[in-house]
Amino acid sequence: MTTSLFYPKTLKSNTQIFNQILKEKDNIGYYNLALQDFSNTKSELDILNIKAKNIAIVGIGGSTLGTSAIYNFLKYSKSNLKKLFFFESTDPIFLNARIKEMNLRDTFFIIISKSGTTIETISIFKYISSLILINKNNCLIISENKSKLSLFAKSKNISTFDIPSNIGGRFAVFSNVGLIPLYLAGFNINSILKALKDTYSSFFNKEEFYDKLIHKARTIVQYKDEYNINAIFSYSQLLESFNKWYVQLWGESLGKIDFFEKNQSLTPIGLLGPIDQHSFLQLIIEGKEDKTVTFIKVKNFDDETVIPNISLEHLEELDFINGLKFSNLINEQANATISSLKNKHKNLPLDVIELESINEYEISKLMFYYELLTSTVGSFLNINTYDQPGVELGKNILKNKLDVK
Repeated sequence: MTTSLFYPKTLKSNTQIFNQILKEKDNIGYYNLALQDFSNTKSELDILNIKAKNIAIVGIGGSTLGTSAIYNFLKYSKSNLKKLFFFESTDPIFLNARIKEMNLRDTFFIIISKSGTTIETISIFKYISSLILINKNNCLIISENKSKLSLFAKSKNISTFDIPSNIGGRFAVFSNVGLIPLYLAGFNINSILKALKDTYSSFFNKEEFYDKLIHKARTIVQYKDEYNINAIFSYSQLLESFNKWYVQLWGESLGKIDFFEKNQSLTPIGLLGPIDQHSFLQLIIEGKEDKTVTFIKVKNFDDETVIPNISLEHLEELDFINGLKFSNLINEQANATISSLKNKHKNLPLDVIELESINEYEISKLMFYYELLTSTVGSFLNINTYDQPGVELGKNILKNKLDVK
């Protein structure tokens, strides 16, 4: 993964921010997931000897978005994967439609809730339990060690795996929350962990990722009042779920009241190229200049599909595209959009991230990079990056409304 920045230089020192991140490592658990040993968990999962062809993941938000990002980026380029089904929504039409897509008797269920009392997750879990017997043979639980969900699992002799209390849901993809379903589905966990370790080392040893990441974070914060919308423009349909993960990570982490009682907000937007060239791009080009833009490209799609060398009546003027690889076309579309923005907005904070290919290493590196970037921006903003009081307020109101006892 390589990055190219087109951000203006700023003068703010990095030292205080980096020292703050170093202190966070002692209490914020996601940083050190880069150094974890997953071998014991692998052994425990192998003992379960799961034969089901499908895996259903029941959870919401941070319990599913990161896993979905990796799965959907890679699922078309991998063979012999188990199919993952994500149960995230309480929409009854979608819920029943998703259930009809799968054979419940050939499905292994993973129930994920850090607190163990997430209403959406437990509601769906109850419904599935009414359709098929859930027991130790077709289910495992991922939750905090002493949560009520974990206690339920232990009472039924269902295998449980821990979510450390110092890892928030939106930063949990590289914990058991993501690694367990990805391992069971057939992904290369060693490649994922290598990506984390390489990115961690590059940042904390003040190498390539440190310089570019902290410069990007510093610029975003310095110009936050002018450019308070942060758009990702991903040029691959495979990154659609990554965009959703990014929106949660960025929005839930950085929309806060800071230590000086001032409301801070950086608004994330996830766009897909070339689709959104025909919608949102117009707003970026000629609308209010209030957005930073990050382009994400894939260098090697490992796909040789070409536009056929045929002519269509009345459309001969477009024959110049004949023989062009679709992978080259989509990247040239990205390049043209990048050039149009640079030409139109000389000072627009714009950067380009290029993934070398479609594999576990590249997507994991990208996601850990964004976790580090989020933490760094949060430090500049003087906020608590890791709580979500606004979300908890909504949860409490919902529980009070539904609890009629």
